[in-house]
Amino acid sequence: MPAVTLKFIAENDIPELQKIALPTWEDTYLPILTKEQVDFMYQEIYSTEGLLKQVRAGQEFFFIQADEQTVGFLSVSLLNAEEGRYKLNKLYLLTQNQGSGYGRLALEAAENYVKSLNGKVLELNVNRYNKARDFYERCGFTAVREIDIPIGRFWMNDFVFEKKLT
Repeated sequence: MPAVTLKFIAENDIPELQKIALPTWEDTYLPILTKEQVDFMYQEIYSTEGLLKQVRAGQEFFFIQADEQTVGFLSVSLLNAEEGRYKLNKLYLLTQNQGSGYGRLALEAAENYVKSLNGKVLELNVNRYNKARDFYERCGFTAVREIDIPIGRFWMNDFVFEKKLT
């Protein structure tokens, strides 16, 4: 299996990110949410304005690359400097790359990046009905609570997972 690397996404890379985001977003959420909610949330999160807002709020976006080919993307941000707590905001692979091992390698790369910033804990949210739940548990994350987050007139019904980084 080729090594997985993370390539920082600059603001001028947003159009390339959006080309990856749409198919991964729909493949992930259409089986568990209404089309109306998926479209609304995609526009809120992945419009150019939405992505710029996230970047300016401190999220760092990375392309996930294997053999110099982009296979997905992820983003991380600092939640609490005192605790060394970071958040994995996004981790999405193109459908054809799911189940390939790239997700685990990308997650390890994200963990290593957070550790390089003196991070001690990595947390993430995952929809309660998203099959990725099992993936995160296999990778050492533990569900610590449930959370319901309003987004427009919809709700994101998530588990919050965390992993202590050593």
